[in-house]
Amino acid sequence: MTEQLADLSGAELSAAFASGALSPLEVMKQVLARVERLEPQLCATWGLDAEKALDGARVSEARWRAGTPLGPLDGIPVTLKELIATEGMAKPVGTAAADMTPQTADAPPAARLREAGCVLVAKTTVPDYGMLSSGLSSFHKLARNPWDTTRNPGGSSAGAGAAAAAGYGPFHVGTDIGGSVRLPAGWCGVFAHKPSNGRIPIDPPYIGRVAGPMTRTVTDAALMMSVLSLPDPRDFMDLPPQDLPWLDLDADVTGLRVGLMLDAGCGAAAEPEVVAAIEAAAALFEAGGAIVEPVDPFMTPQMLDGLDRFWRTRFWEETRQLPAERYAKILPYIREWVEPAAGYDGLSVYTGFDQIMQMRERGRAYQAYDLLLTPVAPMPAFAAELPSPTNDPMRPFEHIGFTVPYNMTEQPASSINCGYTREGLPIGLQIVGRRFADMDVLRASRWYEKARPEQRPWPLALG
Repeated sequence: MTEQLADLSGAELSAAFASGALSPLEVMKQVLARVERLEPQLCATWGLDAEKALDGARVSEARWRAGTPLGPLDGIPVTLKELIATEGMAKPVGTAAADMTPQTADAPPAARLREAGCVLVAKTTVPDYGMLSSGLSSFHKLARNPWDTTRNPGGSSAGAGAAAAAGYGPFHVGTDIGGSVRLPAGWCGVFAHKPSNGRIPIDPPYIGRVAGPMTRTVTDAALMMSVLSLPDPRDFMDLPPQDLPWLDLDADVTGLRVGLMLDAGCGAAAEPEVVAAIEAAAALFEAGGAIVEPVDPFMTPQMLDGLDRFWRTRFWEETRQLPAERYAKILPYIREWVEPAAGYDGLSVYTGFDQIMQMRERGRAYQAYDLLLTPVAPMPAFAAELPSPTNDPMRPFEHIGFTVPYNMTEQPASSINCGYTREGLPIGLQIVGRRFADMDVLRASRWYEKARPEQRPWPLALG
């Protein structure tokens, strides 16, 4: 069977469904064929029910034929990160220590996409508790990067990044508390948007935690935002709903003041190939009329270390009362990372949390800039079997220095491919906007998507 329909964008599918040129059922059949062919290599999905997906596509097909679609997204295949609850399915959160009780309701992103008529293909894999930027899990099979299956897709939206790059349909949803949609997007060469905190309702909400679309095109991410951003009362940290012009993406960058940040101020230094690709992207913005200026970092090693202490303490509290036999099933790297928190005193935890406030305060120094350009990660995709680039649980966050601050400052930020290493691995450019200015980030991303050099063919595709 051909798989060409699996590579169509959501915008293309919506138009084809509306005109009658394609049906959701024939598209879903080709998406499932793609998944069946590549899953033995990529291990990006969990809980796939092909018959249920086909039934959903048939129902959507009938709505389109009757002229009663639920909206322009009706029938479009979607995957959801396993951490996003879906009614009737367990939520193992990537760990063999999981409680496998079926969920009683859809979380907000799942609910909004179902209401819009999207058809769930599968859940996508994550590492234990979503605590790694890796595809390594004690529950799921090891997820791999479609560009090079010896490499990691990143995480914690590991399966989502791999699924988007491999063409498991056009729409994918991840979550991000320190880079978890942007890092796999950057390492898998796809687009991701981390919205302003609270822009997409999520349950349960937490400091810095957001959901975000992961797609092959900026337009598809904007299409998803038009639905994902609808209100839900379960998110007590949400923003007031706004009817933003999500598909009004045409804009140039003339006159924009853009900061270029090549040093995160903490963690690993950006590697030369990464720096060169980001500088080339910045040169394109400058050629397009933007005013690009180098800026110094606002993060410090103390901020990253403090956040590490606070997150260890939070996770220790979540896991310390598990029965010993369940706790022992958690990935050893995670256990080694969290257990020092048992000895922290109150002052250590407080000063760790206070570093989030320091990030928020110091990040405001850049409000004079319309956008910031940075690497997504300081290095390209690392070995598939590793839990983190350092493989050191005492230095687990060396790779998130460019991404995590914007979760804590609550600013929107995208990841878009801006080049390749000598080995052909994608390199992600992060585009950061002012708080609440999601449209600025999406428009700049769309402008760059059109201005950047021609992209390489998607990996592992079959005509």
